[in-house]
Amino acid sequence: MKNPDRDKVARLVELPNIGKAMAADLQLLGIDHPQQLIGKEAFALYKELCKKSGKRHDPCVIDVFMSVIHFMEGGEPLPWWSFTDERKKRSAEL
Repeated sequence: MKNPDRDKVARLVELPNIGKAMAADLQLLGIDHPQQLIGKEAFALYKELCKKSGKRHDPCVIDVFMSVIHFMEGGEPLPWWSFTDERKKRSAEL
């Protein structure tokens, strides 16, 4: 997994857990720079992505969104699956 310095991350693909496909998904949501992730909500991004793309994405996409938001808001770079339990718990509460 990439271990970038968040202050130097200028491109989406430089984020942990983000490759070309996920970067394209973020761009579909109007997010072109990592700083734009600060203050975002992973579940809302997921719902918007499904709506804009016209298909239901794997729920693990929420984990990826949670991981990059966590990172950009000051957290350590963690693998996306570190957020699976939290996503499942929050999904059950919705």
